[in-house]
Amino acid sequence: MNSTRPRLAPRKLPIQARSTHTVDALHAAAVQVLIREGLLRCTTTRIAARAGTSVGSLYQYYPNRDALLRAVLERHIGAIAAAVEAACRRHQGSSLAEMAAAIVRAYLAAKLRDPAESRALYAIADERDGASIAARGRERIAAALAEMLGSAADAQFEDIETVSAVVAAVLTGSVLIALRGPAADGLIERLGTELVTLMTAYLRASAKSNPKGVTMPETRPRRGRRSPPPP
Repeated sequence: MNSTRPRLAPRKLPIQARSTHTVDALHAAAVQVLIREGLLRCTTTRIAARAGTSVGSLYQYYPNRDALLRAVLERHIGAIAAAVEAACRRHQGSSLAEMAAAIVRAYLAAKLRDPAESRALYAIADERDGASIAARGRERIAAALAEMLGSAADAQFEDIETVSAVVAAVLTGSVLIALRGPAADGLIERLGTELVTLMTAYLRASAKSNPKGVTMPETRPRRGRRSPPPP
């Protein structure tokens, strides 16, 4: 049975610098047209005109508009995952509090660099393989978190994979709710502080009570007068 779903894979990947520049321009133009004119008017003709190229050039790389939008979404989520991965590498061996602050800052800086772009891409994601693209992004973030948390200076975790997956889900889900909510602007302003508090508390609660590298002293009975024998 033939599927009527449009082809979403790109025709070819850019190799030369000129080709890369064209694809970058198409991606930027697609976002701009999507934000300013909405999905219905976000056509290949308008995107190409905005990018300063021809529709034929667009079709050299993408078979249709939806394939281009899917590529834009994939790049958007990939850049966010890369930002968190870099922050996790920089904070290897830090304390849990420092790690929590670092990952929240990195994620929010990348995701909220352009809130209008993030909102626009959320709106078109469902029909363009958005769920699987987002899942791959969360998996990258969770893997980076697990590696970083495993190096924490003041904690160890029994189930670091679950902890990392929860942190990744909270990060992505909270920003989605904030951007789509009725009071989005006010919530976004407070989101960083609230997430750092939440993440720090969760990581500390999930960690083992005996921090890595800390030897707990042996408990010995106190010296003193012996209690008199019972009558």
